[in-house]
Amino acid sequence: MTKYHFSLQLLILFQFSSIISAIRKDIGFEQIRSCRNTVQGRYLLSDDNGYVCDALSVDPQSRCCPENRLRFSCQGCNLVSQCCNSYEFCVSCCLHPSRTQEAQVLKVKIAKPSTAAVSYTSVFDFCAGRCRHNSESVVHENAYRSDFHHCFSLPSNSSGANYTLLEARLGGINVVIGKQGESCDSVCKSNGQSCVLNKLLVLNQCDV
Repeated sequence: MTKYHFSLQLLILFQFSSIISAIRKDIGFEQIRSCRNTVQGRYLLSDDNGYVCDALSVDPQSRCCPENRLRFSCQGCNLVSQCCNSYEFCVSCCLHPSRTQEAQVLKVKIAKPSTAAVSYTSVFDFCAGRCRHNSESVVHENAYRSDFHHCFSLPSNSSGANYTLLEARLGGINVVIGKQGESCDSVCKSNGQSCVLNKLLVLNQCDV
């Protein structure tokens, strides 16, 4: 082999290596987006990003709802009782960071405190589990007190707490916030309404 052929081979090898090196540096792998979602409903789904969509519009690969939908939607929810008439919107509403604090829900036991040893591992797990069923909203073990029986409030230590019953007691009542020192009558009249004094006791609770 002549010196010329050897130099030519080295030159070709160097150029080829440079091209391959340049290609390898330009390669980028697209991060695959994936979601967890509720699978309970026949028509709707809520994903762990807080979006609600119909089952036909969910991405078949990522299992995520389209991001052009309303996020953390509380459609059909009563924010006083923190109960909703739809499971999927209950989960979506519950996932809002201002309504459900991760540090709190990760301490909540999945079953009754006396028998449970496992806590929720994420806010989505809490919302999906808590919205699914609520013993406080059932009467006679086989019927619901109200259509708003999907509740995402934190379990109460008080045996007398019943958020679904609270929602029923506030039915037809508009809660109006007044300034400090204003009376119920003046605040309600300024909004064209009248004060219902016997409902103030229902509202005057720390949980509410």
